[in-house]
Amino acid sequence: MREIATEDDIAEGAAHLARVCPVWAGALPGLELPLRRREDGFGAILNAIIGQQISIHAAAAIAARMDAAGLKSAASIRVASDEALRAAGLSRSKARYLRGIAEAEPDWLSLREMEDEAVIERLVALPGIGRWTAEIYLAFALGRPDAFPAADLALQEAARLLYGLDERPSPAALTAMAETWRPFRAVAARGLWAYYRTVKGREGIR
Repeated sequence: MREIATEDDIAEGAAHLARVCPVWAGALPGLELPLRRREDGFGAILNAIIGQQISIHAAAAIAARMDAAGLKSAASIRVASDEALRAAGLSRSKARYLRGIAEAEPDWLSLREMEDEAVIERLVALPGIGRWTAEIYLAFALGRPDAFPAADLALQEAARLLYGLDERPSPAALTAMAETWRPFRAVAARGLWAYYRTVKGREGIR
């Protein structure tokens, strides 16, 4: 299974984007595209769920508190009390999601050999995981080169600014825009997050 695993993979994807789109050709020389790889498994899903619908700063603070409390593994989440999870900053719903995923004990290793849509289907069957979370897992934990979370608001805003659009594209419109970026839409996502950081002065993804 092809992965974005090294800086050379990022460079290959960026070269593709520059070939297929003059807007990317003009923007990419001024952007730093980080690799953003994470170890796959429960920890990657934990981080993605922490980051759902809250700011980057808030997510980082919660992740730090959970790390300090030793709440990093499925085993630790299974035995943690509701009070301990809430004290670390998790909402009741996120605590419930993480405990449900920990108790389900998914076969994380099997996801490495599955096609992207099959991984998404497997993940969204778990508590609290929607398509955005599954696509973030695909991009960062599995390194899939064409993963593209089009529902991400920072990606939509970056696309609006980069392409001079009157309004943010909807997830469907952004997905349509990204068709020409295949098979390196995950590199394009990194580029859009980098553009967002450059223009807005803050991160769009943790």
